[in-house]
Amino acid sequence: MKFSRDGVRFEEGRIELKDIRYLLIRPETLASLHKSLLKEAGWEKARDIMMSGGYSGGRASAEKFTRELGLSGREIIEFMCDMGGFLGWGKMEGEMNERSMRIRVYDSPFAEAYGKSDRGVCHLIEGVFKGIGDIIFGDSISEEVRCIAKGDEYCEIEVRKR
Repeated sequence: MKFSRDGVRFEEGRIELKDIRYLLIRPETLASLHKSLLKEAGWEKARDIMMSGGYSGGRASAEKFTRELGLSGREIIEFMCDMGGFLGWGKMEGEMNERSMRIRVYDSPFAEAYGKSDRGVCHLIEGVFKGIGDIIFGDSISEEVRCIAKGDEYCEIEVRKR
């Protein structure tokens, strides 16, 4: 099922999409938060914290759209990739089989704002799709295998059934 822009509401002080509240925030704000976490807590803890924010939103959205729209696993991925693009998280493409999914993100605002890195930095996106993976596969593991911040052409998240 393709994402539809129907149900987008802009009211003073409020943005809603499919009855879920969103906010606009500069990617540099999140990159600064990420770098501060990295400095204070180290790479793994910073990754875990950033992923947890994405995870809760991704899992909640997958549950809602499965329940309310009756979406299959493939349809959830397509829907969320389309919605991610609409929200400014980059152009996303997803593919899935019975044990895994792979999400490619072109023009990731997170990687762009973070700057050069020797590791992937798109932990919010990884967390979103890990949350979706847990709904689709039951329990999953995730990894960002490519990242624009590392010099790759695009960012790529793999989520596999555990």
